[in-house]
Amino acid sequence: MSDDVLNRPPVHALLADGTTVCIRPVTPADHDGLRRFYDEMSPENLRLRFFTVSRRSGALAADRACAPARPGYRALLARTEDRVLGLAEYDTAAYDTAGEKNTAEISIAVGDTLHHLGVGTLLVEHLVSAARADGVTTFTADALSENREVLRLFSDLGLRVTRRFEGPEVRCTIRLDQDDTYLAAVEARGRAADVASLVPLLRPDAVAVAGAGRTPGSVGRAVLHHLKAGGYTHRLFAVNPGVDHILGVPSYPAVGDLPVTPDLVVVAVPAAAVPGVAEECGKAGVRALVVVTAGLDADQARTLLAACRAHGMRLVGPNCLGVANTESGLRLDATFAAGHPRPGTAGVAVQSGGVGIALLDGLSRLGIGVSSFASLGDKYDVSGNDMLQWWECDGRTDLALLHLESFGGPRAFSRTARRVTRRMPVLTVDAGRTAAGRRAAASHTAAAATRTMTRQALFDQAGITATRSVGELLGTAALLHSQPLPAGPRVAIVTNAGGAGVLAADACAEAGLTLPPLTPELVRDLIAVLPEGATAGNPVDATAAVTEEQLTGCLERLTRHPGVDAVLVALVPTAVAAATGDDLVRALTGASGQGTGPVAAVRLEQDLPVRLLPAAGGGAVPSYAEPQAAARALAHAARRSSWLARPAGTVPDLDGVETARAREVVRTFLAAHPDGGLLDPRTCADLLACYGIPQLPWAWAETEDEAVMAAERLRGPDGRVVMKAHWPGLVHKSEQRAVHLDLQGDSQVRAAFRDFENRFAGLLTGAVVQPLAARGTELLAGVVQDEVFGPLVLFGLGGTATEVLGDHAARLAPLTDHDVHDLITAPRCAPLLFGAHGSGPADLEGLEQLLHRLSRMASDLPQLAEADLNPVLATPDRIRVLDARVRLVPRDAQDPYLRRLR
Repeated sequence: MSDDVLNRPPVHALLADGTTVCIRPVTPADHDGLRRFYDEMSPENLRLRFFTVSRRSGALAADRACAPARPGYRALLARTEDRVLGLAEYDTAAYDTAGEKNTAEISIAVGDTLHHLGVGTLLVEHLVSAARADGVTTFTADALSENREVLRLFSDLGLRVTRRFEGPEVRCTIRLDQDDTYLAAVEARGRAADVASLVPLLRPDAVAVAGAGRTPGSVGRAVLHHLKAGGYTHRLFAVNPGVDHILGVPSYPAVGDLPVTPDLVVVAVPAAAVPGVAEECGKAGVRALVVVTAGLDADQARTLLAACRAHGMRLVGPNCLGVANTESGLRLDATFAAGHPRPGTAGVAVQSGGVGIALLDGLSRLGIGVSSFASLGDKYDVSGNDMLQWWECDGRTDLALLHLESFGGPRAFSRTARRVTRRMPVLTVDAGRTAAGRRAAASHTAAAATRTMTRQALFDQAGITATRSVGELLGTAALLHSQPLPAGPRVAIVTNAGGAGVLAADACAEAGLTLPPLTPELVRDLIAVLPEGATAGNPVDATAAVTEEQLTGCLERLTRHPGVDAVLVALVPTAVAAATGDDLVRALTGASGQGTGPVAAVRLEQDLPVRLLPAAGGGAVPSYAEPQAAARALAHAARRSSWLARPAGTVPDLDGVETARAREVVRTFLAAHPDGGLLDPRTCADLLACYGIPQLPWAWAETEDEAVMAAERLRGPDGRVVMKAHWPGLVHKSEQRAVHLDLQGDSQVRAAFRDFENRFAGLLTGAVVQPLAARGTELLAGVVQDEVFGPLVLFGLGGTATEVLGDHAARLAPLTDHDVHDLITAPRCAPLLFGAHGSGPADLEGLEQLLHRLSRMASDLPQLAEADLNPVLATPDRIRVLDARVRLVPRDAQDPYLRRLR
C-alpha cells in the first residue's frame, strides 16, 4: 500500500443533511469506540452486516480494523467528535492469493440512526479514491438480497456495478473507473450536501451578533444596526456582557445564555477572543459563523477553523464584510456596508470587502439587485464554489458575479462552473493579472507558463466571463441581464454623428467584433426611411436630422436582419430640432426586443459609466458613456453565446497507455533521486513511450565508437545525423552549444563527440545521436504542474525562439476534444498547421493525439513537475518529438474531485 494513502490526514466532509463529519483512517486507539459502535447496533443491523446476530462478529470486526497496518487492507472511519458513525473497509488478501492483485473485497457498516444521511456513500467514495491510488481497480461485496439499502448504495454510486445472485446472497462487482458518470454523481451528492449546509448561513431562523458595541463606531454595532434596519424577519439577538439591550435588540452575556440557539452568529470581537467565541458557539449548537474580525494570527486561525470543523459549523471569513440574502420572507443583511442591497437576481461573492461594496452599489443603481451576497474574506471555509452551488439551486439567481483572489480547489471549481454557466452567466474580475509574471523555470514550457495564463485557461474552459475591472464587470452584467445573447460577433452601428460612429467602430474592432458590410437590399431599405443625406454603410450615419420615427424604422430593419447579430447605437445631443434626446432614446428603447439580438447604446454625454434605460414591454437597454465599454460587453456576450452553442467536450479513451508501468518508472527514479530532478534521456524516452508519444529514433552513446555505430544505424537517405550532449541538469542545449547538426561520415561524428568531451570535460555523461529530421513546423508541447491549479498543458510555436516570440496557448488537464481544438487553433502559428503558404496541412490528427497523451500523462502522474517537448516537428505525414525534457518531484497524489471541506 502506498505511503500517501497510509499517511493520508483526516478530512472533513458533508453528509446529505449538511452536517460535518470527519473521515480518517482507523487507528488502534479507535478500538473502544468501534466496540461501542457495534455493541449499540440493533440485531437486525448486525444480521444485515454480518449475516448473523452474534455480538461476537462486531468484536472481531473491531479487532480486525484496529490491528497493525498490513498490505492490501484499508479501513476508514466516519465520526464526529464523540462517536463513530460508520466504517468502511477493503481487503485484497483473498484476491492476492488468487493472483488478482487489482481486486479487493469491501464491507460497510453504518449506525442504526444514521441511515439515509449518506454516511456509507461518503465513506465508499473516500475508499474508492484510496483504492484507486493503490492500484485497485475492482471492489467486490457480498450482501443479503433483502439488504436493499446497501444494494441501492452500490447502484447509485455512479460506478459500473454487476450483480450475481447466489441463493439469499448477492455478489456485487464494482469497477472503480473515475469517468464522467461517476464524477457527475459525486458532484450531485456534494451539491445537495453543500446547499443543505449553507441554509443556516443564508436562511437562518435566528441570528446573534457577538461583539455588538454599546457606542457608535464599532463594526459589530454596525452589523446589528443593518440587520435590524434591513428588516430581518426572524429572531435577532446581541451578545455583550453587562447590557440588556443594544439598539433595541435584546442582549445576553454569552451565546450559551441566549433563549434559543441561533443558526448564525456574526463574530465581531477582537482577534484574541475569536477562537473562544467560536468554541462557545459550537458547544451551543450554532450551525454557521460569519467572522468579520481581521488580524488573526496563525494559531488563532487554526483554532477557529478547528472549532468549526469539530462542531460542524460553516464559516465565512474571517476578515470579511458579511453576508446578505434579500428574500422577501427573510431580508437578511448581516454586513456593515454603507447601504442595504436592493433585492434582485444577481448572486455576488467577493474576497475584497471594497469590491463587494462597489458591486452591491453598482447592481442596486442599475436596478439588477442582489439575490444573495457573501464577502468571503480570508476564505477559510465557504468559497466561491459553495456560492455557485447555492445560486444554482436557490430558484432566484440568474446572474453570478465573482471576485476571487485565490482558488482552493480549482478543478472542482471548474467542473461546478462548467455546469452552472450553462444555466446562467458567471462573471468574474480577473484579479492579480500581472502579479505573478514569469517565474524562474528550468525549461521553455515552465518559462512560458504564467499564473495569468493558468487563470485564463480555467475561465475559458469553464465558460466564465472574465473581465478586467469592476466597471467592465458591471457593464457586462448590465447587458447580459437585460438583453438576449447575440448569435455571433457581427455588429451594426447606428449614429447621429459621424465622429461617434467612428469611435464605436474602432472600439468594436479592438474588442474582436466584426462590422459586416450591409447587403444592397438592406441599404436600400435604410436609405428609404432615413433623412436626406444619411449614409447606410456600417456605421450607419443617420445624421443629426434624424427623427424618432426615422430612427425607429432604421433600428427595426437592422435588429430583424439575419446578417446582423447585435446593434450598437451611438447618440450625441445636437442643436438640431428634428428630435430631442428623449425622442431618440425612446426610439432606441422601443427597438429592444423587436429582433433576436441585443441592442446597446453609447451616449457620450452620460454621467454614469453604464445605465439601464427602461424599454417598452418592461425590459431595459444598457447605455454606456464610452464606446469601448459597450463593445467589450458585446464581445463578452458573443463569446458566451459561442461557448453555449458548443456541446460539452469529452476526454477520449486512448489505446496503448501503460499507466502502471509509467508509475513504476516514476517510483524507480524518485527512489534513486529523493529530491527529484530531470530525467536522463533513456528514462525520459521510456516514460514517453508509456503514453505512446511519438519520438524521433535516437541512440545513446558514451564513447566515440558508440557514437559512430549509432550514426551508422540511424542515418537517413541523406546520411546526416545530429548529436546532442548530455549531462545532469543541462537544459538549454543551444545556448551551451551542446548540439552538432548536419554531421556526415564517421570523421565528423568522431570530431563532434571529441568536441563535447573537450569542452564539457567533467560534465559530459554521454550523447544522443539522431537522424537529421525532415523540414517541418517546429512546435512546443509541454506541461507545468501548478501547485494550485494542477497540470497545465501548453502548446505553441517551438524551437529556439519560443520564449522570445511567446506564441503559446494553455489549457488545464484533463483535456477534452474541444480543449485540444482550442489549443491547436489559438496560437498565431495556427495557419502554418492548416497549410498556409502552400506547405500543406500538418498531421492534425497526430497532433491532437500528442496533446491528449500529454494530458493523460500529466493527469496520471502528480510527480510530473514539468514536461518540455521542444521541438515537436509537424509534417504532413506525422508528428514526432525531437527533444524532450521531463522533471519529476516527490509529490503525493491528491484526488481533486474527492468530497471534502477545505
